Amino acid sequence: MSLRTVTAAACLAAAVSLSAAAAETGEVEVKDAWARATPAKAEAGAAYLTVLSPTGDRLTGAATPVAKSAELHTMTMEGGVMKMRPLAGLDLPAGQPVTLRPGQVHIMLFGLARPLHEGDRFPLTLKFAKSPPREVTVVVEGIAAMGPPGLASGGAAPPMAMPAPARGR
Repeated sequence: MSLRTVTAAACLAAAVSLSAAAAETGEVEVKDAWARATPAKAEAGAAYLTVLSPTGDRLTGAATPVAKSAELHTMTMEGGVMKMRPLAGLDLPAGQPVTLRPGQVHIMLFGLARPLHEGDRFPLTLKFAKSPPREVTVVVEGIAAMGPPGLASGGAAPPMAMPAPARGR
């Protein structure tokens, strides 16, 4: 075996080792961070995104300068009534994308410092149980948006069916 072949093999082995180590301690990937525009006097908004962790982790919270607080929330339908509840955290299975969507799990933004206008951008820091905090840029879409551009449906839950109003006779 030539010195060149041995050197190439050693470099390949080192690259594979580094790649495995990166997967073991790799950074959490966040994409498609977006929020809906809010009405002028709204005090709350919501942010949505997709998180991919190379190792099992847990999203435990968020913070942003555009709101007094940011909390993980889930929305469910119980007996025809929509209920929203805070979550202590959201499990991130290794290598599986987890998407926060309208009508499902999302990040509530309470005490908005100002309305969110379409086209605005703001920082959002995500907090994890194991990984270091990760700051992302959230893009504000239209008030009726169901996802970021290119993902028009955003994979969101379909609009909720609302009962027809009773008609007087």
